[in-house]
Amino acid sequence: MTLVEDLKWRGIIKDISSPELEEKLNKGGMKFYIGTDPTADSMHVGHLSTFLISKRLKEAGHHPILLVGGATGMIGDPRPTTERAMISKEQVEKNFKAMKKQAEEIFGFEVVNNYDWVKDINVLDFLRDYGKFFNINYMLDKDIIRRRLDSGITYTEFSYMILQALDFKHLHDTMGVDLQCAGSDQWGNITAGIDLIRKSTGDEVYGFTMPLVTDSQGKKFGKSEGNALWLDKNKTSSYKLYQFFINVEDSMVIDYLKIYTFLSKEEIEEYERKNNEHPELREAHKALAREIITFLHGKEEYEKAVKLTENLFNNKFSEMSKEDIVDLFGDQDIKQVESNVNIVDFITNMEVVKSKREAREFIGNGAISINGNKVENTELVVTDDLFIDNTYIVVKKGKKNYFIGKK
Repeated sequence: MTLVEDLKWRGIIKDISSPELEEKLNKGGMKFYIGTDPTADSMHVGHLSTFLISKRLKEAGHHPILLVGGATGMIGDPRPTTERAMISKEQVEKNFKAMKKQAEEIFGFEVVNNYDWVKDINVLDFLRDYGKFFNINYMLDKDIIRRRLDSGITYTEFSYMILQALDFKHLHDTMGVDLQCAGSDQWGNITAGIDLIRKSTGDEVYGFTMPLVTDSQGKKFGKSEGNALWLDKNKTSSYKLYQFFINVEDSMVIDYLKIYTFLSKEEIEEYERKNNEHPELREAHKALAREIITFLHGKEEYEKAVKLTENLFNNKFSEMSKEDIVDLFGDQDIKQVESNVNIVDFITNMEVVKSKREAREFIGNGAISINGNKVENTELVVTDDLFIDNTYIVVKKGKKNYFIGKK
């Protein structure tokens, strides 16, 4: 299977600028770039789906450059509906440093910042050297611009296309880049760069896009959709990544295996067969979680996520650390509590139950546990030794309701 055949089988190619690009991709030796703006201090799973193309092309003999847009990040790529809120220059710089470090650690490729070449261009040079190559009618015909005309679009957002085209031209002129890859929402910006290079130099360069990965509701993975899964494990733990991917719908898991992993066609088709015959075993889901977490954070983090999942399922809280408790329940409302308090008062104060009467009823029915151990005595006193790492305590009501206390 050729590179292009593999990419098409995985559903990774959507738009392609020229039929001859397929032959060039299969041959190898192209220098290409893929970029993102530092709108946050970490990439997320939505970025990962497109940035993984850099590794795929690298393994096929191409030469990747990753761009984190310190300049374009100050402007903001137009969104389909409303204007993107600007962030401060200081925050853009902070985000750039964090994302550059992250990209280098995950992918190991060269990272460049378009602020380095944009910052010295004055407005007259910008208009003379770049603006003159852009016909307004051409720009208005781009999908993202056309969709914003009724609601209105600022000149700042309108100019973003020129800045991204400028990036492609600069990297082509100075580093020999002849290919840009991006998500499908960047097609208009990619073709603008191709046209700018052709008009200004006569050179032929190329571009292709990848479909944007969505969840089962058709929403993109990203912070604007409110469902971001961050690649920084301090923002989204390996356990949370594991829980997300182990629980994706059966209808999505094979597509995700194709996009997010480097498993072979034969391996993925075998997981598809297993998923169809025995979906309850979730072997495809486990493979997906394993491949993504191991790639991002290493084998140890993956094994930790699996162990945490097993300990939670088996109520083995005594084997956990306070860091594990944060990974498991950090998104919940954690109550401040005091020790050396009777269990009835304790769970009432924590709002596990509504009253002391209800507390006694739940305890009498065996429906309350502390750190996985069933409470059988209403006279129990919650002492310091019951707290995990002398910090957290886990109260469970019924089968699924967890309440976390911290002293």
